[in-house]
Amino acid sequence: MVGGGQGAFIGAVHRIASRIDDRYELVAGALSSDPARAAASAADLGISADRSYASYEEMARAESARADGIDAVAIVTPNHMHASPAIAFLQAGINVICDKPLAATQVQADAIGAAVKAAKAKFILTHNYTGYPLIRQARQMIAEGKLGTLRVIQAEYAQDWLTESIETTGQKQAAWRTDPARSGGGGAIGDIGTHAFNLLTFVTGLRAEALAADLQSFGAGRQVDDNAHIMLRFGGGARGMVWASQVAPGNENGLRLRIYGDKGGIEWGQENPNVMTYAPFGQPKQLLTRGGAGLGGGGSNWTRIPPGHPEGYLEGFATLYTDAADLILGRGDGALLPGIEAGMDGMWFINACIASSKADGAWVKR
Repeated sequence: MVGGGQGAFIGAVHRIASRIDDRYELVAGALSSDPARAAASAADLGISADRSYASYEEMARAESARADGIDAVAIVTPNHMHASPAIAFLQAGINVICDKPLAATQVQADAIGAAVKAAKAKFILTHNYTGYPLIRQARQMIAEGKLGTLRVIQAEYAQDWLTESIETTGQKQAAWRTDPARSGGGGAIGDIGTHAFNLLTFVTGLRAEALAADLQSFGAGRQVDDNAHIMLRFGGGARGMVWASQVAPGNENGLRLRIYGDKGGIEWGQENPNVMTYAPFGQPKQLLTRGGAGLGGGGSNWTRIPPGHPEGYLEGFATLYTDAADLILGRGDGALLPGIEAGMDGMWFINACIASSKADGAWVKR
């Protein structure tokens, strides 16, 4: 693991997720840019001192030279520190599992893309919501034509934790996520908007051809957006909207998805991810449950425990880690795994949102 040391949030999530299906063991790390904190973090996690590294460069060199070197590295640093470690490990022949978004800038993203193209190692981007069983069920239903021709695609991701400018108080997560030098030019659109956008494209299989965005920074002195309204045009004629906000009091992690075609619609919310509404046109609504009756080979393929026992955020991450393990070991094709294409799509989304908003909401095409 690169990053994820003491005081970090997402590193712990990745570590838990990697172990849920007993597919990984954490054996090495460059857990902080501060050597003392890196060593202390490694000791806390049971990593031996000889495999705790002061830098990712040292780690890539040393681990690629070991007979028992690591099979994969998880990169869980802030956005601006994704590119250099990802490239170093890919060039060393080590598989990369990277947190989203892909990078802070398009230049960094392009450099990662070139490294992926040149490498034999795999690259996986952890858009974790694509691992939820009912999200994969929805994707399968749409591919099978259950909703018919898609017309309307709506996603929202609402939070309230940045309602006040807590980045000025020293809150670590808020500090880097609202710093354009570390997060990239986007705030809410990069942090959570990319999740909503990725989910729309993953489930529908459609490609956004253009968008028009209105970005706001409501927090006092905030340099990146904390609220965004975005209209989308998709290939095939479908239309969509994304609302992403981190200043919506009463919303904790309100990721919601609604998709409507000429034969039916589906609705799903992340805060109760084990339930999805399916409405065939002209018929009573159906309540589909994770692992429940009637799913056939859909969502039941990615569930671990019996229906009625909730699964969610950590298990979604775990599904990606398990799919990644199968891909690395040659046991799966990784067809459902987000990779460099999803990362580049997210970068287009962020850049296009910024460009559109600066142009007073003008449409930006691919």
